[in-house]
Amino acid sequence: MNDEINMNDKINVMIVEDQAMPRQLFGAIVESCPKLRLVLSIDDAAIADICCARHEIDLVLMDVVTKNGASGLAAAEKIKAQNSRVKIIIVTSMPECSYVERARKIGVEGFWYKDFSREPILSLIERVLAGERVYPEETPSISLGLAESSEFTARELDVLREMTGGFTNAEIAEILGISEKRVRNHVTNMLEKTGFRSRTELAVRARETGLVIRDRNEEDL
Repeated sequence: MNDEINMNDKINVMIVEDQAMPRQLFGAIVESCPKLRLVLSIDDAAIADICCARHEIDLVLMDVVTKNGASGLAAAEKIKAQNSRVKIIIVTSMPECSYVERARKIGVEGFWYKDFSREPILSLIERVLAGERVYPEETPSISLGLAESSEFTARELDVLREMTGGFTNAEIAEILGISEKRVRNHVTNMLEKTGFRSRTELAVRARETGLVIRDRNEEDL
């Protein structure tokens, strides 16, 4: 395969999305564009790199979390390692603040929030195919109890992310390389901001909103 996509040819597209309705919607959008060809639509990011190579895919639209929890970001890294010319757009409904940074590091060309982005996905696709790297200007702000997500510090979000993984304060301190006292202080501050009564409620609600998610495939990224 050549290093660059030939824009005079049809662009081979693969969709990786485990929810039926978004997958069908993305498929319809791709098929509505004359220069795009929908080659494959799958629900499992774990096989995305294999499918991409076999079908000579040019563009991938991929959710962050797919079937059985398979990570779209981990799949994107594998795809880029085997063929850097493949363009990838990550799509997600979860405002987890680390996803954008991780996508940039991998070399993903585009990032689109399903529920928050004002720009239509087709417009973003066209910009990416034209050579742009298209990312949101900021992470969507969501409510967590009495607080807005923008009220949390980066370190508080780090602690909160590990809390959603079920880790104790001592374990979080070891993971983040800070003191257990510092972890307790961060937890106390977040409880005061949100109005939640317990550490468990804080962690559960944070995970439900998608503000922070400790991906089980995180170590592969």
